[in-house]
Amino acid sequence: MDRHDIEKLRVKLRWIIFGVNTPSGRLFDVALLWAILISVFCVVLESVTWIRSAYGQALRSAEWAFTILFTIEYGLRIWTANRRKVYVTSFFGIVDLVAILPTYVVELVAGSHSLSVVRGVRLIRVFRVLKLVRHLKEAHQLLRALQASRPKIVVFLSAVLTLAVITGTVMYELEGEEAGFTSIPTSVYWAIVTLTTVGYGDIAPRTALGQFVSACLMVLGYAIIAVPTGIVSMEFTRGRVVVAKRLRCARCGHQSTDRRARFCSRCGARMERRSRSRRLAGTPPHLG
Repeated sequence: MDRHDIEKLRVKLRWIIFGVNTPSGRLFDVALLWAILISVFCVVLESVTWIRSAYGQALRSAEWAFTILFTIEYGLRIWTANRRKVYVTSFFGIVDLVAILPTYVVELVAGSHSLSVVRGVRLIRVFRVLKLVRHLKEAHQLLRALQASRPKIVVFLSAVLTLAVITGTVMYELEGEEAGFTSIPTSVYWAIVTLTTVGYGDIAPRTALGQFVSACLMVLGYAIIAVPTGIVSMEFTRGRVVVAKRLRCARCGHQSTDRRARFCSRCGARMERRSRSRRLAGTPPHLG
């Protein structure tokens, strides 16, 4: 196999591994999804004592099989990526690495007596569930909505933290150490618990004035909880509407809002870009 054939194979594998709108790419994603789910399920089962005692060897064998599978996948992603350094240092690149490292690390330190450390490293394997995010289109839309609403959420959280500090300080003066408000940090902790309507009950006001402040804070908490949800929802809706272009299949007419799509998910033909301006104005989808 010469250099040209190797490069051709690398491009083909890139379409399969990183592509989401080709039949082979979808098949690869579905198989990888099942592998991720089953591997996480095995990690969860291994934490149950009687299951680990009865099926420990089978679970370890399955763990090594999944580790080898994800190692091959990680290596192929690095090999086929156009910008390898960008992929390795990206969020998904780090997640892919974390998905395979714990098994090898545990094997290297198996002879040591730091069993608690080993157990902690093995539990990191459950973060393989983060690999699912790559295959969810809605997750990318939600991520963009969170990024767009970040300044508003930061201002909102700053206001909430300021309110919690002020309320905690007031309650520290009103209630004192006898009621459990031993310090301002402890009082701020109580204010946050009350403001979020969690209400653990480990600290509670005893005076009438303190209970009145607590009741006001609880009512205010219901209004505050809805604010970040509204901010993210607004940005999420705006992000779905402000898509400038859509894709249309030249063969079957199937339309897609995924701007990264190159091939039709229905027939496999190449997609062509099409303006969505009329669709945004209220034109039906089949005329957009």
